[in-house]
Amino acid sequence: MREDQVLCACSAYERKYYLNPRFHSLPEQIQNELQILAVTMTEDVGGVFTMEFDEDGCLYMSAVAREDDLAYDEIGSHLKIKQYQSRYAELMEELEEYYRTFFLSRDGVDIRREECGE
Repeated sequence: MREDQVLCACSAYERKYYLNPRFHSLPEQIQNELQILAVTMTEDVGGVFTMEFDEDGCLYMSAVAREDDLAYDEIGSHLKIKQYQSRYAELMEELEEYYRTFFLSRDGVDIRREECGE
């Protein structure tokens, strides 16, 4: 059983950005774009933002907050994620293809799956 793989995360509480070292082979421009995307998200709505690949290679985004965080904008986080899914659709598809190619391939055979849904 495989677990989901965190691509990147950002915390408004610790004011830190994290890129999983497994993905340091991504082009620097993509790494920078992911950082800007994640940091902007947490600055706008607060909480902790993550981008993760599920076991099928689909990339999903989520935002959560501490229970006592009254400043967290839950509705705004959902709207922002929807906006990112639309605005960065091509980037997300390319990241999914990258992940499937380099992390889900076995013995040189590409593992295919249904298109990722929302």
